[in-house]
Amino acid sequence: MLWGRRGPAMVTGAVLGALALGGCGGTGEAAEAVPAEETRTVEHAMGESEVAGTPERVVVLDTGELDAALALGVTPVGAVRTDVSEALPAYIEDAGVEAADITTVGTIAEPDLEAIAALEPDLILSNQVRHEDLYEQLAAIAPTVFAESIGESWQENLLLAGEALGRPDDARALLDEYTARAEEVGGLYGDPAATEVSVVRFLDGTLVRLYGEGSFIGSVLADVGFARPELQRTAETFVEVSPEQITSADGDLLFHAAYGADGSAAADQVTAGPLWGAIPAVQEGRAVEVSDDRWFLALGPIGADLVLDDLEELAGRL
Repeated sequence: MLWGRRGPAMVTGAVLGALALGGCGGTGEAAEAVPAEETRTVEHAMGESEVAGTPERVVVLDTGELDAALALGVTPVGAVRTDVSEALPAYIEDAGVEAADITTVGTIAEPDLEAIAALEPDLILSNQVRHEDLYEQLAAIAPTVFAESIGESWQENLLLAGEALGRPDDARALLDEYTARAEEVGGLYGDPAATEVSVVRFLDGTLVRLYGEGSFIGSVLADVGFARPELQRTAETFVEVSPEQITSADGDLLFHAAYGADGSAAADQVTAGPLWGAIPAVQEGRAVEVSDDRWFLALGPIGADLVLDDLEELAGRL
């Protein structure tokens, strides 16, 4: 498994600075934070919400919102876990945040409304894709702000979270630094536009996902400047192929990961087979296993920065 050259619990520049502002279960002081008494109207996918000052008790209901809050220096009081793990995503430890500081409030698929209410949040962050049907119930608990989509839209979602959290300038600073660093990492590959990067994710033994341009990881690779194999040049998040079609995953570089125990079992089975071994990128040592948490679950600036760490480390080896 890959780890960026900065190692665990290390992220760069603006992200690290923002994290230093956050404390356990609340927010730190930031120059850009709005006055505590100010109430503002935040427009979002489900309408408008009135948010007071700089929220201190924040609950997040998807991994992208978790990533955005942490990057902006806010340690949520509550967060959901994925359906395949009893713990929060491991990548947050890479960002220097103790998972024990965050109360688990159900899963992404089934948030625990009673547990959320018990935390007495002053802001709930999620998105329309995951929880549109729960919006009214959540809004009855606390001001609730929903992004419209997930994945490729992570930068827009970060700006929305920055507005809701009273840290809009911090959000813009994070994106400015990310953009500059993505270009820097791309330069390590010479002409990245001449390199087709394939991204494979194993979920179970039935289908394999090849991630397209319309995904979080697809957007990061595009910002670095990489090209994509023809099958992955799609605005969709991913295309699915059977294990028998795995040779279609070839590229100049091939990155692969597994989601949960079923995904790991599927990955073991496919990568041990002759079709995987027939892929040129595999034969020539240009296929690399990466962290599913970092490349697929993070969906925000911390995850993007960790992906850049991995790409930077690999530049000297591939």
